[in-house]
Amino acid sequence: MSLPTMSSSTMPSSMVQLLRPACIGLASLMLSGCFYANTSQAPIATTYPYSEQQRMQAAQHWEVLAQHEAAGILRSERVRFRDLHIPAQEHASVSAYYGGEFERGFRTLLTSELVSRGGSVMTQPNTGGAIVQVDVEVVEHRDRGYIRPPFGAYTALAGGVTVASMALGNWSEPALALIPAAMAADTTSGSWTYEGKEEVIITTQIVDNDRILYSSSNIYYINAGDRRHYAPHRVPQAPATPTVSITDTW
Repeated sequence: MSLPTMSSSTMPSSMVQLLRPACIGLASLMLSGCFYANTSQAPIATTYPYSEQQRMQAAQHWEVLAQHEAAGILRSERVRFRDLHIPAQEHASVSAYYGGEFERGFRTLLTSELVSRGGSVMTQPNTGGAIVQVDVEVVEHRDRGYIRPPFGAYTALAGGVTVASMALGNWSEPALALIPAAMAADTTSGSWTYEGKEEVIITTQIVDNDRILYSSSNIYYINAGDRRHYAPHRVPQAPATPTVSITDTW
């Protein structure tokens, strides 16, 4: 005895509607398994976890870095009791100082911080002492990709728009609608800044002959116009003005 069969034409429409997405989902799952089984000719690009990096754009920021380095130096058992000398950098560059204003300012600030914390800083190198070296490297990104906004930026923006629209609908004075948005801007704007295309890597080392006793590197964003503070030899120079010699001799 043969069992009765049910064709798609006689199948209830509700069952067809349920089976259709299930079949699509099963097919998608099978295809995804095929994709995972394949290999890639190159690594797939992914992003890093959210992180923050400070922008250095004031001499007071140099002082903060000097305080940080002085504390780190005097915590190090290898150098805290050594006589330290911080020489002025001399290079055969067109500029008189490597690192421009930053090199001179940071050297002075670091000296002050070390002395005020009890460190031994010498005006001239001596036997048994160590040399403090400061290296500055400017990094320029020429083709940086999209950088996502700070965490919560879209939420804050959406919340501000919602609050403003509610205020416009309920308050008699439209100008009052700007107050919530202004409060939100005042709260968050002080911690936001643009990323920019230039960064600086500042490394402070203490060296005894060929041995590095201490090394600390810090990375900051900088403004493009401030490059001369850190690397004046990499600042584009204006083209020389052409000269024409004039003489009355034929």
